[in-house]
Amino acid sequence: MINYETVFILNPVLSETQIEEAVKKYVSLLESRKCKIVHKENWGLKKLAFTIQNKNSGFYHLLQFEGEGEVINDLEVEFRRDEKVMRFLTVKLDIHAKAWAEKRRKKNQSKVKS
Repeated sequence: MINYETVFILNPVLSETQIEEAVKKYVSLLESRKCKIVHKENWGLKKLAFTIQNKNSGFYHLLQFEGEGEVINDLEVEFRRDEKVMRFLTVKLDIHAKAWAEKRRKKNQSKVKS
């Protein structure tokens, strides 16, 4: 199993339920392809560095998962088909990136507990 991290930006005009449905759609897609979801994060509404589809902001989401390489193509095809997704990026995590992601996750969890 290979570790991956995907960040995608959803259209800012979506309601909370539409955002939750979109995230659930991609999580269930990954789980149906026998991927293990390691971590999910909602980064919220952020200002974009440049205009995308005449929008200046978007809802950012991060999915960290383990799976086989073939699943990436299926996931990215679904991102391209979905009008709600403005941009996406999937990267393969090496040992150092995986360690950094775990460290960041623990740091974020300690902030929530405080």
